[in-house]
Amino acid sequence: FSLFSQVTCNCFTISNGEMQDVGVGLYPSMSLLNHSCDPNCVIVFEGSQLLLRSVREIQIGEELNISYIESLMPTSERQKQLMRQYCFKCDCLLCQNEQKDAEKLAGEEHAWKEVKDALNEMRYPKSKEEWEQVLTRCQNLLISNMDHLPDTNIYQLELLDYAMDACINLESWEEALHYGSRTLGPYRLYYPGFHPLRAVQLMRVGKLQYSQGIFPQALETLKQAYNIMKVTHGLEHSLMQALMEIKEQCEAVMRMQ
Repeated sequence: FSLFSQVTCNCFTISNGEMQDVGVGLYPSMSLLNHSCDPNCVIVFEGSQLLLRSVREIQIGEELNISYIESLMPTSERQKQLMRQYCFKCDCLLCQNEQKDAEKLAGEEHAWKEVKDALNEMRYPKSKEEWEQVLTRCQNLLISNMDHLPDTNIYQLELLDYAMDACINLESWEEALHYGSRTLGPYRLYYPGFHPLRAVQLMRVGKLQYSQGIFPQALETLKQAYNIMKVTHGLEHSLMQALMEIKEQCEAVMRMQ
């Protein structure tokens, strides 16, 4: 039990290029890093290799920190998860000021609670039929709550992400772009500055714009992704290489027009 507890408290969730969870790993030196909901470093993976990247200027003697959890949650939910899994209460400025909590739970409470419950019931689909069911559920919720929830509500935002994923898996590119475009404003609000999740979302939307022949907008979106990803991932990361390749393709098309 002691060993299990140590692993639970010190392991890292390994993610793929699109920041989706694929496993867990122990990285003893990185376990020395303390937590902040507004960290000065982020962790990204290249396969199973862990990379620690600074996302803002760090002063000599300043402590390096990372976020142990998803910062998109409201303050109360972040505090509950930190206490449950790591047995401490965070006192960073983000938690002290409860910043952006009002935006995260904006809209009518009954509506976002309905969406939250629906999201908790959803399981990651394994077949086309299951993706179709997920998309239909997402579409119905988005339509019924059109006048009750703004896209900045975190559960509405997660629903848009789910709908976008479903459309991509069903190769409904135009509809995927519609949902993805709606997420960019909230992502900019909740992940300001340099954040890998925002970079990946911009890249995904940029690729969809490119596939739909919307080249000027695609190039602008891909440039935004590039400017963030060169900090969060570095120029040598395989995802950055893929981003530069499609960005160059888009630039080539633009030159020919």
